[in-house]
Amino acid sequence: MPDSSTREAVPHQRHGLAQSIEAASLAIPFRVKVAAVWAVIFALLAFAFFRSGFDIQWMIDKTPAIVRGVWVTILFSVIAITAATFLALLGALGRISKNPIAYGISGFYTSFFRGTPLIVQLFLWYLALPQLAIGLLPEPYASWFIWPAQVAGVVGIAFNYGAYMTEIFRSGIEAVPHGQTEAADALGMSYGQRMRRVILPQAARIVIPPTGNEFIAMIKDTALIGLLGTTILWADPFRVAQLTGKADFRNLEALIIAAIVYWGLTAIFSFFQRKLEARMSKGYVRTAVKAG
Repeated sequence: MPDSSTREAVPHQRHGLAQSIEAASLAIPFRVKVAAVWAVIFALLAFAFFRSGFDIQWMIDKTPAIVRGVWVTILFSVIAITAATFLALLGALGRISKNPIAYGISGFYTSFFRGTPLIVQLFLWYLALPQLAIGLLPEPYASWFIWPAQVAGVVGIAFNYGAYMTEIFRSGIEAVPHGQTEAADALGMSYGQRMRRVILPQAARIVIPPTGNEFIAMIKDTALIGLLGTTILWADPFRVAQLTGKADFRNLEALIIAAIVYWGLTAIFSFFQRKLEARMSKGYVRTAVKAG
């Protein structure tokens, strides 16, 4: 039977072992720990993937064709984010305006496009808009609103994201100190001059980072345009995956490739987004100053 000194030594040994393990854990960099977690996740996914019986050779053969549709995704996203930025700026100015017409139009715009599903809006642009145009406009002008799927899709995404970005722009403009407005008024600037020269340049530092996040989300949502039935010339990775997978009865394999492609795109643009945020924050990060 162990004596009292032995019983007292056991907890001390366990405590010392726990301290050693904690010290060893602290010696490992945090990034290494995260990399290890990711490695385990990828290993589990790879095990599940190879055990599921997917046609790997087919995936290798069809990956280049699906990847080639990336340029369509990037083109759609750039055009849509440009139009959405313009719509968001107009919407934000309307939301802070004291004009009831501008305020009412911008309020309806944000309420409708934020309150209905994006996929529904895309089909409304593609199917309902031509029918409305034919019923309301003379024949030559009605044809202006009969758009191909890719045009209707880009317009629909631009209006949807513009509604969400309106609130981002509004909060960015309102975050500029009120004293800047008073200083511009003291200099005799008009409303337009005040916005162009004083308010909007300062608000840009606030709205650009979240706008980058919206662009990354938009990259994924452009896949919905393929549901409208775009031609093979304007087929993005999701649309190409649909067509090739359906033709060879390899739908799951094709969708896995498309998912990896979109994941890679978002990872690349997320990297540049972090660089942009770091650059925009320069001059606004406070640092301690040593006393002389």
